[in-house]
Amino acid sequence: MADAEILKAVKTAIEAAPPRKFNQSLDLAFNLKDIDLSIPKNRLDEDVLLPHGRGTGVRIAVIAGPEVAEKVKKVADTIISADKLSELGGDRKAAKVLAARHAYFVAEAPLMPTIGKTLGIVLGPRGKMPRPVPPGSDPSMLVDNLRRTVKVRSKDRRTFHAPVGPISMSVEQLAENAEAIIKRVQGRLERGALNIQSIYLKTTMGPSVRVR
Repeated sequence: MADAEILKAVKTAIEAAPPRKFNQSLDLAFNLKDIDLSIPKNRLDEDVLLPHGRGTGVRIAVIAGPEVAEKVKKVADTIISADKLSELGGDRKAAKVLAARHAYFVAEAPLMPTIGKTLGIVLGPRGKMPRPVPPGSDPSMLVDNLRRTVKVRSKDRRTFHAPVGPISMSVEQLAENAEAIIKRVQGRLERGALNIQSIYLKTTMGPSVRVR
């Protein structure tokens, strides 16, 4: 059961959301304080596995040789061969489209140096460098977990957002997802909750509701 404070905020945010013909999403907004985010080590760059998943489709690309490609062909949205890397490296526009279309990348570990040279300039700044896996392994479980994962990234800004899930999910599920994200953020900050000035919840078209 989620924290009562978070549960109440989720209910209020959903009730305040004006009806729309699409499935609105619920997002968390964090406002930090007393922390210097110009120092890279203070910035947040976390992957949070949500207890109830994201509730929406998440596209994942796998960069691999034939053996691993065969293992993930039923779970990956896009499979990129090693031969394709040099082509993408020479086509910045195509590489940017690829990065924009996929939330996560997974790659066989031996390919990581080549990926760094060809796609690193595009994927790196977006926080999308691939998760390496051992050569010949089956990363299907990793791909499945990434579909239930959200990235929480502050960069150098004290205010940043994280998706919780669509409002078609139950209030309890959304509250537990939100709590998982909040706990991870607090756990990563040097002074924990003392580094958080405020936390809000907001649906796509609705007003912000303060959590704490």
